[in-house]
Amino acid sequence: MIQQCLSICSTKIQPDQSIITTYNDLFIPANTLLYGTYELKLTITTKTYPNISSTAFTYIEIIPSSIIANLIQYGTSMIVRGYQQNLAINPGEYSVDPDAIVFNTSNWNYEYYCRIYGLYDFPSINGLLLTINDSRTDPSNPSCLSNHSRNGSALQYDGPITSPKSSLAFLAGSFSSNRTYQIMVIMTNRQSSSIQAVGYLIVHVEDTSVEMILLACVISTMCIPDMEYQYINPTTQVALFSACADNCEKIENIAWNIYQGSVNSSTNMTEWILFNQTNSYQNLWFFGMNTSNFTATNQLFNNNPSIIYWRFEVVYFFGLQSSSSALNFIINQPPENGSCSINPINGTTSTSFTISCFNWFDKDNIKDYLFYGWTIDPSDQVMLGFSFVSSIEMFLPGKTDNNSLLSIVVYIRDTFDCATEYNIPSIFVQSDINVINNSFLPMLASGNQNRVNQIITSLSQQINQINDLAI
Repeated sequence: MIQQCLSICSTKIQPDQSIITTYNDLFIPANTLLYGTYELKLTITTKTYPNISSTAFTYIEIIPSSIIANLIQYGTSMIVRGYQQNLAINPGEYSVDPDAIVFNTSNWNYEYYCRIYGLYDFPSINGLLLTINDSRTDPSNPSCLSNHSRNGSALQYDGPITSPKSSLAFLAGSFSSNRTYQIMVIMTNRQSSSIQAVGYLIVHVEDTSVEMILLACVISTMCIPDMEYQYINPTTQVALFSACADNCEKIENIAWNIYQGSVNSSTNMTEWILFNQTNSYQNLWFFGMNTSNFTATNQLFNNNPSIIYWRFEVVYFFGLQSSSSALNFIINQPPENGSCSINPINGTTSTSFTISCFNWFDKDNIKDYLFYGWTIDPSDQVMLGFSFVSSIEMFLPGKTDNNSLLSIVVYIRDTFDCATEYNIPSIFVQSDINVINNSFLPMLASGNQNRVNQIITSLSQQINQINDLAI
């Protein structure tokens, strides 16, 4: 039973018919429950004595997903603009709420900040950031704009009446040419000031007018925004697409550049150098070097594990002019410093084994544990089970002969699916055909996804072995 809790847990929730509440595990799809606290009650009743039952409670809280604050379309993080061109940023239109179809612009307050990128930090006084139109100055970190510009002549808010600051235009001449700036927006929820979202845009200003190039990941869920970077797993390929936001009828060429980054410990800034092996691995690691779409395979990351920061830049050429855009990536680090063990270390297919994992750490939190096994060939791994907690009880497949050693590997995954592989020492599992009717059939009827998967895997293993012997 599911009840919503206000001051007390008394509002019963009638789940959709597709949600099965009579198994010993419960799956509730995303976007089913509204924000709030819920009481989940499990009642177990014996078939033989229906009047005898036992009840357990747990509580969950449904919280809003993190807002993705995008200053321009697609969340492009780096663009080029001309000194005499206007620059419009519109987080009210381009930000994303994963819990909603359309982002609600009027739910947020918007404050904008700016710094000269690579040279100074965001201006502040006594630890408090100065907004872009604040007339006060920070002697150590100069403003992006002159005093005249900050007084309002260079800035224009263009948002709707309900939220005018959701869109901001920097008028021509606001910035100095041949400089790079970083603009930051901090969005604060109007109903709860503790809920905030932060977005960034790096703008390089040139003397001449240029076209605006947009750049983003083909599959947005594979690139998770993290401050001025995109989070990506080292096992994932980078698939990017680019587009011209202006009138780009005279595109003569497109080229992609890859940079590797390192943090300067004295300035705490990321310094970028051109990755010098691009030509060597074209059409091996890199595809689409002269097209609007570009792919870098995960071999780039696997063969350069010490490089954490990457930048992918696309350059559009228009005769004598060019314009570019870039995305910065940071490699997501897998869970670390833990171990896993199994008990007992031998048994039969009817033995309940317990696998426990200890002390795994990841700054993005551990999401789940996946368990796979094989007997001879590691490429023939089969899934044994999964768990959202660090310990699981399971039945394991075995053989009737003496080659019953089972190797088990655990994949410990963080919130963004970055995984560490941990190998448990092989254990001895002997088939126990005599208990199939007595033990396995009731387990198959239990509705427990993990147990059903384990029993089917064990039975399949035995059937395959019988088939091999028959051949």
